[in-house]
Amino acid sequence: CLPFLTLAQQTYVPDDNFEQELINLGYDSVLDDSVLTSNINTVGYLNINYTSIIDLTGLEGFIALTALNINDNAQITNVDVSGFNNLNSVNVFNNLQLTSLNLSNNINLIFLNCADNTQLTTLDLSNNTALTILNCQNNQITSLDLSGATALISLSCQENQLTSLDLSGATALISLSCQENQLTSLDLSGADSLTVLRCWNNQLTSLDLSGTSSLFSLLCNYNQLTSLDLSTNFALEELRCFGNQLTSLDLSNNFALDFLVCNGNQLTSLDLSNNPDLENLYCSGNQLTSLDLSNNTALRA
Repeated sequence: CLPFLTLAQQTYVPDDNFEQELINLGYDSVLDDSVLTSNINTVGYLNINYTSIIDLTGLEGFIALTALNINDNAQITNVDVSGFNNLNSVNVFNNLQLTSLNLSNNINLIFLNCADNTQLTTLDLSNNTALTILNCQNNQITSLDLSGATALISLSCQENQLTSLDLSGATALISLSCQENQLTSLDLSGADSLTVLRCWNNQLTSLDLSGTSSLFSLLCNYNQLTSLDLSTNFALEELRCFGNQLTSLDLSNNFALDFLVCNGNQLTSLDLSNNPDLENLYCSGNQLTSLDLSNNTALRA
């Protein structure tokens, strides 16, 4: 009598490029559209960059994943990692045909880099409340809901199609890069910890910085600002506000300022008497008739 045999469970992997990469990584040995589930269901880290994968069927077998890299796969159109409860780090950048990224159930996700997926128009992060670092630059994203992103400390969302950005829930945010969008407004009311703000090349007509007392670097050039209130930004060291429509610029409370670029505005006067640490100054292309630099002994020639 023959003993009872139990067939080992297999995970279906129809994409030959995907399976070949699993062979290269030592998780499989024969290109036959399947891999032993026991070879992959305890894997914590998976790197499948530069592999020409089209179909990610079989990825669901990696149930223990905490970190996943799927970069530079030019033909992938869909990435669904919503089934990985332990996932905390995802790199899925420069996939030129990617149109869908599902992160809906990844409540433990801490780090996400999905930059340079130039066909990606939507990104739902409403359930990713543990997210601390988000890089989604150079996509076609039109809206970004970060209302629950209370742990977010760094956001890079530049070069998208955003027209508004509500950061009222992002109370831990330290660095924000949202330049080269189509922003007409920017809500920073909850960004008390913000130190770096890059928002150039948008369509901002106003910028409320009253709640950003920790700000030390502000790059708001090439917008449509007619005024800029910096009276509460005592820590400000770098200001680039060139290419706006400013008619005045009050820097009397910005004692730490050491880098100022305000050229290409409509300034008729510029008082720098309270900025003794100023080392770099660019103020051409205004309507200045005089400029007193007697207190600015740190200026570089």
